[in-house]
Amino acid sequence: MSQHIDEAIQKHEALVLRRQRGIPNNRRLFVLACMDERLDVEEMLGLQPGDAHIFRNAGGLVTDDVIRSAVLSVNFFGTKEIIVINHTECGMMTAQGREIVEALRAKFNIDVERVQLDPSLPERVLTDPDAFERWFRTFESVDDVTVAQVEYLRNHPLIPKDTVINGYVYEVESHRLR
Repeated sequence: MSQHIDEAIQKHEALVLRRQRGIPNNRRLFVLACMDERLDVEEMLGLQPGDAHIFRNAGGLVTDDVIRSAVLSVNFFGTKEIIVINHTECGMMTAQGREIVEALRAKFNIDVERVQLDPSLPERVLTDPDAFERWFRTFESVDDVTVAQVEYLRNHPLIPKDTVINGYVYEVESHRLR
């Protein structure tokens, strides 16, 4: 019994200290997916703790923070593959940026275009109403947006060209990944 406990402690310590020891995630994988609660990314990809860096946001879209995280993952943490997962019936397809801006303006009664977007970069304010609207990144076609995210990552100058990058669409209706 104590041998089993000792092995469990060692396994946990190896997981906790992997960055300090220069150990990459088990699958050398970075996953970008939508934050939608219907997507069980770990289950659909057969992932266990320690297998991948998983980044989730509204729409599963490449944003500046995705680039920051992916650049660190592929250049310093041993990641060799990036997977983008978008899905059908995504909330980012149900509204337009202009509608979101107007709803926020009405709810808070402020000039939402002047709101600080990043606490570490206070100068990052989108003063152009059109830029603030585009910042929400709504889209109409899940297939088109998936292709666009993959292409953007493949062509980004800070992502090594030998990084394998693929995109998939999860069909919430059938629970299939295509």
